[in-house]
Amino acid sequence: MCRALYPGTFDPIHFGHMDIAIRSATIFDELVVGVYDRPSKNLLFTLEERVELAREALRDYPNIRVLPYGGLTAEFARQIGAKVIVRGLRVVSDFEWEYQMSLTNRQLAPEVEFVCLMTRQEYTFLSASILKEVALLGGDVTMWAPPNVVAALARKREALQHQQVLVPLVSLRD
Repeated sequence: MCRALYPGTFDPIHFGHMDIAIRSATIFDELVVGVYDRPSKNLLFTLEERVELAREALRDYPNIRVLPYGGLTAEFARQIGAKVIVRGLRVVSDFEWEYQMSLTNRQLAPEVEFVCLMTRQEYTFLSASILKEVALLGGDVTMWAPPNVVAALARKREALQHQQVLVPLVSLRD
């Protein structure tokens, strides 16, 4: 059996992430979507919320599991018995970052392969940062995220409006 790990922040999961996960699940026997617990990003959703949103979004795919993790991705891959780390590429600039990460992970876990899938054309512009910014400013994001995520974003927008809190939106690699 070949298990793969698809790690990320998933703050929140969107159709671009889901595309990579679903396509990976057709290549590998099992895919673990690893939701990283503390990235150096401004998060909108808690770890528990991000895990639940991803689980709900991917619930129809029996060979996909969603698990939280912390620490080194290479070490988590070892812990779960993953032979492959999967990442998605949207644009050419993604390649440089993913290449660095693959070389780093190769040093840390030489037994784990690193595979990149190109995103579908309709999602090349989409990032979680764009999704959050449009949603929090009241835009329609139904074409970019599953209904559970759209609803969660609407709830966050409502809560933040009542608190009059501005969420810093920083476009980093999602």
